[in-house]
Amino acid sequence: MGVRGINALKSIMDGFDFTYILGIIQRIIPALLCVTLHELGHGYVAYLLGDDTAKQYGRLTLNPVKHLDMMGLLMMLVFRVGWAKPVPVNMYRFKKPKRGMAMTALAGPVTNALIAIVFVFIFGLVYLPLSRTASGTYFLEMIQTTVYISLGLGIFNLIPIPPLDGSKILFSIISDDAYYKLMRYERYGGIVLFILVATGILGRPLAKLIYGVYNAILPIAQFPLTLIYNLFYT
Repeated sequence: MGVRGINALKSIMDGFDFTYILGIIQRIIPALLCVTLHELGHGYVAYLLGDDTAKQYGRLTLNPVKHLDMMGLLMMLVFRVGWAKPVPVNMYRFKKPKRGMAMTALAGPVTNALIAIVFVFIFGLVYLPLSRTASGTYFLEMIQTTVYISLGLGIFNLIPIPPLDGSKILFSIISDDAYYKLMRYERYGGIVLFILVATGILGRPLAKLIYGVYNAILPIAQFPLTLIYNLFYT
């Protein structure tokens, strides 16, 4: 590469906005973590209840690629709420099919609640040392994003619209005929949800709910924050 080529490359690099890339990374890593553990929660609970279908399909894995639904991921990156590729479940392998299906479906949102609680605790634990530098602040913001996305994923999935977990939980309290009629429209659920969130019909009230829960669990960070302060900063 000649001097002219080097200068041209330098000009491109100088004009490139790395903050944009850092912003994407700051959202996509938490999204992949939350999606992966959400689906792993489904598959593992199903396995404990007697259905190894998820294991047979290679879904009891920490590989995020196995769990991705592109529209659901796009929703999480843009709106911080979304979904993943549903874990395959054979409800007839459960001793009590309806109850087993409800417990398997609920496992995803419960996993997200636990992720949020753990990361709020971690936020308090590392806040003082990390808040002193720009790079540390970046990672603090990533931890906060993980909490928010995890809450968004868990709460959003409780909505009883296919393919979300709420539709499977609903199955446990309605008749089989009503459930199968509902599931006929599963293929259109993603489009309906995208429209409802993008237009703000569902997005605005959902965002308020997620933010409210986020603020409710934020005090969990106070205990480790106080502990670290007393141990190292007094």
